[in-house]
Amino acid sequence: MAIKTIFVGAGGGYDKVSIGTTQPRDPGPGEITVRLHASSLNYHDYMIVSGAVALDENRIPMSDGAGEVIEVGADVHEFRVGDHVVSTFFPTWLDGAAREAGFGDTPGDGIDGYAREIVTMPAQAFTHAPRGYSHAEAATLTTAGLTAWRALIVDGTLKPGATVVVQGSGGVSVFALQFAKLAGARVIATSSKDEKLARLKALGADELINYRDEPEWGKRVLELTNGRGADHIVDVGGPSTLEQSMIAACVHGHIALIGVLSGIDAQLPLGVALAKHLRLQALVVGSRQQQEEMIRAIDASGLRPVIDKHFPLDAIVDAFQYQETQAHFGKIVLDIY
Repeated sequence: MAIKTIFVGAGGGYDKVSIGTTQPRDPGPGEITVRLHASSLNYHDYMIVSGAVALDENRIPMSDGAGEVIEVGADVHEFRVGDHVVSTFFPTWLDGAAREAGFGDTPGDGIDGYAREIVTMPAQAFTHAPRGYSHAEAATLTTAGLTAWRALIVDGTLKPGATVVVQGSGGVSVFALQFAKLAGARVIATSSKDEKLARLKALGADELINYRDEPEWGKRVLELTNGRGADHIVDVGGPSTLEQSMIAACVHGHIALIGVLSGIDAQLPLGVALAKHLRLQALVVGSRQQQEEMIRAIDASGLRPVIDKHFPLDAIVDAFQYQETQAHFGKIVLDIY
């Protein structure tokens, strides 16, 4: 049985995206076969598909996948046929601290990903999806959801009453706002568009800053916190936002370095970092255990992701071109029928 599969040719680029087929395989010991129903777009996927990161071989893209277990191999006890599951970003990082650098085992990068109808993988490459979630909702969690969770809850040990700054309205930032409010934090949200700020306000943001109107928005954060600064900054911009993030942070503040939207090379205002005793924590998603903990919190709280728009799998290039416009609010999802 041939299944629909998306390929990106070596080097990447939209002109090297093609629709083909692959043959599914039966699960071996410790493996499960999943009928995939959804994936969601992330900047990491965009870099692979667009060719910003040029792989030297053909690849099935997409790091996020959600669907239903249709077959279980020997020695698998955690899953049964019919279970709804969601993939993990690092299939071999189960718990504890990360032990390897890079993306050698990340689906859609070092190994083939989830832009296909059926996949067979080790059972540890998935967790149960949250109860009551659609496959599209579950597919938003692998990268964006877990990145925000780790940044604030795991690395940041976020406490009620703390002040959190989130930047923009992409998937990580929206999840960070939601998790911060769930933990009882005060949230200051930034965006360049007033209509997006209004939507962030509706999600619970306590204070809003239009960074086009106030390019030195770090000073505005200090004003809003009576000169103290924010406890946590979720920095998704990279070089273009780091200095303002450091200005906005309080003494002993925590800055989660997540994004490279403006590049990968940044100048570090070392004087500010030293004077404020800042903790700059770079991170890439998280472990399987952290994903399971996040999903338990979602089950307990009823939190739902924000999905901006759906595209069919065949329209994967259209989906990434829409992502390029930065018009989206929350997540963009590929539906795999």
